[in-house]
Amino acid sequence: MPALEVVVAYMKVFCVMFKHWFRDLFKSLTSSTPLKNLSAETILITGAASGLGKGVAQRLAHMGCTLILWDVDEAGNARVAQELNQETKSKRIHAMKCDLTSRESIYECAKKVQDTVGNVTMVINNAGVVSGKPLVECSDASIQRTFDVNVIAHFWILKAFLPSMLDNNHGHVVTIASAAGLTGTARLVDYCSSKFAAVGLHEALTHELYALKKTGVKTTVVCPSFINTGMFEGVKTDVLFPLIKSDDICDKIIEAVRKDRHMLLVPKILRAVLFLRSITSTTAQVEMQSLSGVDDSMSTFVGRAQKST
Repeated sequence: MPALEVVVAYMKVFCVMFKHWFRDLFKSLTSSTPLKNLSAETILITGAASGLGKGVAQRLAHMGCTLILWDVDEAGNARVAQELNQETKSKRIHAMKCDLTSRESIYECAKKVQDTVGNVTMVINNAGVVSGKPLVECSDASIQRTFDVNVIAHFWILKAFLPSMLDNNHGHVVTIASAAGLTGTARLVDYCSSKFAAVGLHEALTHELYALKKTGVKTTVVCPSFINTGMFEGVKTDVLFPLIKSDDICDKIIEAVRKDRHMLLVPKILRAVLFLRSITSTTAQVEMQSLSGVDDSMSTFVGRAQKST
């Protein structure tokens, strides 16, 4: 009898898997997914003073969204908000200095947002830092900061803003993770670990929302390889994983959010990487990554002045 129950359980799982596979295939062949209107959304973006955060903010501002921009770079963040308010002839863009390494700062800023702007309906956890050093050369403070900004802050931000989304069964959580959150890389041990944690948090939250029957709260996780924002200045790239243009990934992020996509992988070859990881040994993975040059990609890394963006 137990064996029969196991067979039935597996059959149910495969039925669900094939149902969604065929449904997605049908959608891709018959029509394009409609894009949802974001103009009524109130959106928090972390690390908004530069790079990806700034690019996403620019696009959302011109869609009519109300934006709250958080960054530790107070002057740069205020400048972005001022520019976007001028461009859109509005006062919908709000800039706040927030130290993502401090839980107290996050909660204080969150209360200020709720008191002055209102409930946030979309969170884009974008801020990130990278050291680019071998593990034994990373200081304790640097490792702690990497985790505080890249993943621990996500917990405090979600605890602050998710309750109102759950109450209204409406919202969207966007996690800007990384391809480094899917596969490990030399000289990125601390960074990869933090991004793996961010992907894990996001995936578990997605399951929790489904279990709570909060189908109106959507989730999107973004896993790009290296981007030309300056964060990974000096990194080596190749034909398989070329340096992604910031404008291109910003456009893809907006499209993914408007289509309620669960995961965005850029470049698409990352799908093959995930598949190969599931069918090959660790020894084979290490050798393939070495031959492809991925494990040498950070050897020329320069980076930029660290800040929580």
